[in-house]
Amino acid sequence: QVQLVESGGGFVQAGGSLRLSCAASGSIFSRNTMGWYRQAPGKERELVASITYVGSTNYADAVKGRFTISTDKAKNTLYLQMNSLKSEDTAVYYCNPVPRRAYDIWGQGTQVTVSA
Repeated sequence: QVQLVESGGGFVQAGGSLRLSCAASGSIFSRNTMGWYRQAPGKERELVASITYVGSTNYADAVKGRFTISTDKAKNTLYLQMNSLKSEDTAVYYCNPVPRRAYDIWGQGTQVTVSA
């Protein structure tokens, strides 16, 4: 089973940028659509960006034009570049396949906190 480890979160002021990374223990990105999900306090986890194994991307309306998802298959790493951050982007961010399978597990996630 592939393990996913998210990193790169932190505390940033509104308007700032962060780059998240998701390191995989295997070559999951070359055969799966992958996504970045987030869960804000008191809210359900939501998909914010996805990328297919051929590089096609899709974004939730809330982040379109501000976030960019990408992969480095040679490094088995998924990225999320987040620009023009808003307080409503505050959440724990996770990576996982899209759609998720019954055997997919969540990593520990990485906390992003944006101050207004």
